[in-house]
Amino acid sequence: MRLGGRRRAAGRHAGGRSRDRRASPEAPPTVAAPAPAPAPAPAPAEDYPTVERPAVAAEPVAVAAHRDLSGVPLTPPTAGNGLHAVFKKRYLLKLLVKRELSARYQGSFLGLLWSYIGPLCQFFVYWFVIGTILGLHDNVPNFGVHIFCGLVVVHFFTETFGAGTRSIVRNKSIVVKLPMPREMFPVASMLVSLFHVFPQLVILTIACLAYGWTPDFVGMVALLLGLLIAMLLGTAGALLFSAANVFFRDFSSLVSIIQMFIRFSVPMIYPFSFVDDRFGAAASYYLFNPLADCVLLVQRAFWVGSTPHPDEVAKTDLPPDLLIWGLAMTGAGLVLLAIGQLVFSRLEAKIPERL
Repeated sequence: MRLGGRRRAAGRHAGGRSRDRRASPEAPPTVAAPAPAPAPAPAPAEDYPTVERPAVAAEPVAVAAHRDLSGVPLTPPTAGNGLHAVFKKRYLLKLLVKRELSARYQGSFLGLLWSYIGPLCQFFVYWFVIGTILGLHDNVPNFGVHIFCGLVVVHFFTETFGAGTRSIVRNKSIVVKLPMPREMFPVASMLVSLFHVFPQLVILTIACLAYGWTPDFVGMVALLLGLLIAMLLGTAGALLFSAANVFFRDFSSLVSIIQMFIRFSVPMIYPFSFVDDRFGAAASYYLFNPLADCVLLVQRAFWVGSTPHPDEVAKTDLPPDLLIWGLAMTGAGLVLLAIGQLVFSRLEAKIPERL
């Protein structure tokens, strides 16, 4: 019974599948894809146009491939350093000067007016203490102009020397990252200080004109010599001390002590006649101080002409052959600048790793 039932069920299932096949529509006939057209036969070689190409010389490649670089010395990326390279890259120097000026007066309400306020405050302190309390008003004609001539030179030198000494340490992020002449930082400090000299000269000129001062050729030559000597000395000291300050930060404190002595080592709060009267013939050794010559040259340019008797003052309060001394000190300043550059170049390679 079970076997017969299974056979009948299988028969019904097979019959149902055959009926489904008859009831389903016929499948569409398969259409064969057309055969691809045969590719055209290539043209003979003589049918192609002939294009003449210029011959490429392989000699430079061969030379570059066989060049022997074993004898070429390795140079740092800041090759070509020195003061000459600084002025060849004047665009970088200009950017540093602008950056220094903007950083100095950033967030300041008065801004550039501080270039006038600072020297004027120093002038009034010296004028009151030395002139009024100690009574030098009676011994020195136009004592205020006499002091201010010295302040212009002293402020220019001390600012160049002090800011230049700290310039590399203050800009260590730039010194480490950028391949550039590192002498550029002390030079930029000198140019910023020179920029601040001009407002002081404007004040000095106005004060001298009020006393009837008339500029003359010798005085203008003396002014240029005085500023040039201060510029050379300040840059030389900045180069020397900025490199040394990287290794020993004590040099920045030493500069502050030197700046304090400078104000009393030049004829600013006292006339040169005091030195001449006290030391006599030995007073000529006083002129071996280059900054003293700078102050005397600027006094020749402004102070002497503002006094009631310029010829008499020039004979009694200025040394003879002052311009010759100025030329000699200019040469000494150039020698000191060369020494500062030499020391800086010797220490420059170790500056980044010490910062």
